[in-house]
Amino acid sequence: MPNAKVLSEKQAIVAELTEKLKSASSGVLVDYKGITVAQDTALRAECRKNELDYAVVKNTLVRFAINNVGLEEMDSVLNGTTSLALSHGDPIAPMRVINKFAKQFNGEKFTIKAGFMDGKVLSMDEIMALAELPSKEALQAQVLGTMLAPISSLAIVIKAICEQKGGSVEAVEAPAEAAAE
Repeated sequence: MPNAKVLSEKQAIVAELTEKLKSASSGVLVDYKGITVAQDTALRAECRKNELDYAVVKNTLVRFAINNVGLEEMDSVLNGTTSLALSHGDPIAPMRVINKFAKQFNGEKFTIKAGFMDGKVLSMDEIMALAELPSKEALQAQVLGTMLAPISSLAIVIKAICEQKGGSVEAVEAPAEAAAE
């Protein structure tokens, strides 16, 4: 029987992990064996930059936490070295950041074990598909660019028509300003 103090510390860790998992929009479990301290430091910096919680976790403690939130399907991958990357904002960020880092090692040293999004365990195919998506900001920029393209094209056509008729944009604006006064 473990010491009462140790038991209460472990229960507190499980409770904290459970709360983090409940509030997370997504997360991945990672097998990190074989990476160097410098590589781990680079990964942690990238995780901070993308607002991810990244930590090495004990399999037994994370097992209790994932069972508490209904993600029992991930129990089978909890062996060996395990770390956990969670996002409370961009749900694609953990998959994208971890997959990008894993590609550096060709799946030998650093691999994704399992993942979840919105309380649902994802298959490896789903995780890899999400990992290839651009960031939320990049997607927003693409949509905005698509929306602005017709307006920009219209402005270019109007300017070309004005120049073709021998006038300039300033000449068209001057009468409009005079009419306004």
